[in-house]
Amino acid sequence: MGIFSRLTDIVNSNVNAILDSAEDPEKIIRLIIQEMEETLVEVRATAAQTIAERKDIQRNLKRYEDAQAEWDRKAEVALVKGREDLSKAALVEKAKLRDTAAALKAELDGLDAALAHGEADIVKLQDKLKEAKAKQKAIKARHETATSRLKVRRNLYDGRVEDAFARFDKMEKRLDETESEVEAFDLGRGKTLTEEIAELEAESAVEQELAALKARMAKASSKKSKR
Repeated sequence: MGIFSRLTDIVNSNVNAILDSAEDPEKIIRLIIQEMEETLVEVRATAAQTIAERKDIQRNLKRYEDAQAEWDRKAEVALVKGREDLSKAALVEKAKLRDTAAALKAELDGLDAALAHGEADIVKLQDKLKEAKAKQKAIKARHETATSRLKVRRNLYDGRVEDAFARFDKMEKRLDETESEVEAFDLGRGKTLTEEIAELEAESAVEQELAALKARMAKASSKKSKR
């Protein structure tokens, strides 16, 4: 059984209220849209049938109006020829056609009213369908956002992540311990030959740079004294 039992139910429906009371809004909005689209197809099919009937009645009405004009012409001819009896008979036929044409006009007016009502229903239904599709899009976006946030939360609180950090901390502690052991071995240890030579080279470089600095200063002082 459908969500909507009549077209009026759809037109007057409150989509938000229906979704608020639904256990699965995403499923319900999909069913609502499906039923609205099916109803829209039915309403348009009915309108197309009404339009076809209207055109058929209009054609018949034109024939009856033409026939009335023809009987009126015949009545005039008979009267001119002095056949009043035939003229009256022609006018009787014309009257019959006029009555039939009047009935067709009344039927045509009814079809026009039905078409106007159907057109209004189609406009309202299209508006409701547009509203429902917008709601479906919003629900989908909310669902995707919620799913994404849930995934992030699960990753944050995943035991595997916590375990990985714990192992990382443990590894850092082991590295600290290893480095401390290396530093401990260096304590009280004499310098190696390589280290002593490196110190001498560094001292030699400093001595050379100092000598160069003294030479520049002496040269600058000599220039000033000459002035």
